[in-house]
Parts: sequence; structure tokens; C-alpha cells
Amino acid sequence: MKIFTGKVIGLQAKTATVSVERIKIHPIYQKRFKRSTKYHVQDETGVKIGDMVKFSDTRPYSKTKKWKILQVVGDKKEAKK
Repeated sequence: MKIFTGKVIGLQAKTATVSVERIKIHPIYQKRFKRSTKYHVQDETGVKIGDMVKFSDTRPYSKTKKWKILQVVGDKKEAKK
């Protein structure tokens, strides 16, 4: 079971778009740089844009939506601190 933590960047009816950032290291030069991936997530908890959420894989809800929000880790105010 895969569990990711990311930031909500978009909302639709029962769907949230979550961006997950990861740090990748260049194989030769060892420079670190950020890469991000967007996931469409089933939203049954009513999150807001800017919330940090934890989500995991589940049965497919639609063609692109195969993830479900487990819990809200932090909101906008906590993320800025």
C-alpha cells in the first residue's frame, strides 16, 4: 500500500488535485533538484487549497483517480510556519 503526503493545489466536486514533491539527485554531478507529480485524489473529507494531506492507493474511482485521502496533516496556516 503506497502512502504519499502532498499539498492540495486544485479542487473539483469530490476530487482534489494533490502535488507531491520529491528530491532527485543527479547521478554524476550530485546536484539535488525538486521534481513534482500531480495526483487526482478522491476527496470525502472536504479539504481546502493549500492543505497538506496524506493519501493512499485504492480501487479506481475513475480513469485517472485511483487515490483516496486518509487524513489532513496540516492546513495553510501550519504550512507557512
